[in-house]
Amino acid sequence: MSSLTRVAALDCGTNSLRLLIADVEDGRLRDVQRRTELVRLGRGVDRTGRFDPAALERTLAVTREYAAAAQEAGAERLRFVATSATRDAADREDFLAAVERILGVTPETISGEEEARLSFRGAVSAVDSARPVLVVDLGGGSTELVLGGAEPEQAHSMDVGSVRLTERHRRAAEPSEGERAAIRADVRAALAASSVDLSQTRSVVGVAATVLTITAHVLRSTDRAALETSLPLSDVLAACDELAALSPEATASLPWVRPGREDVLAAGALVWGEVLRAVQAASPGVDRVRSTAHDILDGIALGLA
Repeated sequence: MSSLTRVAALDCGTNSLRLLIADVEDGRLRDVQRRTELVRLGRGVDRTGRFDPAALERTLAVTREYAAAAQEAGAERLRFVATSATRDAADREDFLAAVERILGVTPETISGEEEARLSFRGAVSAVDSARPVLVVDLGGGSTELVLGGAEPEQAHSMDVGSVRLTERHRRAAEPSEGERAAIRADVRAALAASSVDLSQTRSVVGVAATVLTITAHVLRSTDRAALETSLPLSDVLAACDELAALSPEATASLPWVRPGREDVLAAGALVWGEVLRAVQAASPGVDRVRSTAHDILDGIALGLA
């Protein structure tokens, strides 16, 4: 006899803190509530190795809101997972202790490889793509590559993300070709060091906000449901190139770009473009790209049941 469990999953990344409250039954999720708040926890971490106090307070304030939401919804189990920015911060233990006091559970700082596996589980639970499928989780501090069939078989985490590369290379409000070239070089170097064999890829699924925003740019749509789709790879690459050249002001004027992401989207578009070009070179038969909102949050939630 199947049993239903209500769970709460919290994903604390470099740019955002997200919540999924869901009912899990027989390995399937039914969303109760999804929330995202841009906290920019990773602001300055690549440069200083420590959390910015204002970013820390924003993150803890949202954690309190999410704790109340999970309690009100009657979540029986809760897991808080921290990723790239927390991995890199020397003062992460103080942050994690504060989170534990709020939630009453021990938060986890997971490895990039575990992050990749959770993202893979979440993505493949919602999409039916040719296998082996490459799931790409493009975050603010890191980008995870994971290749597999029913289960992940190869996984690698690269320290290239939209926030990290923006802070590392952006020198002026208007992006320059020199800055774009430097970001591309960082991504190519990271891809060259990756242990994932891209030549085995038969389909590609991209997850996280940057990927979904680029999909929205291709579709010229603000309809979130429409982003669960497959697009020609050439169209996605064209959108990446277009967004990479825009200033934050021009990016902010696009109705499908959420406020708070306009300053880092150009770097994210460069990362996504370079990953897709690497896949195209290694596996020429891949000519479409799938995007989905189902990602590490779903993977965390499924593991709680």
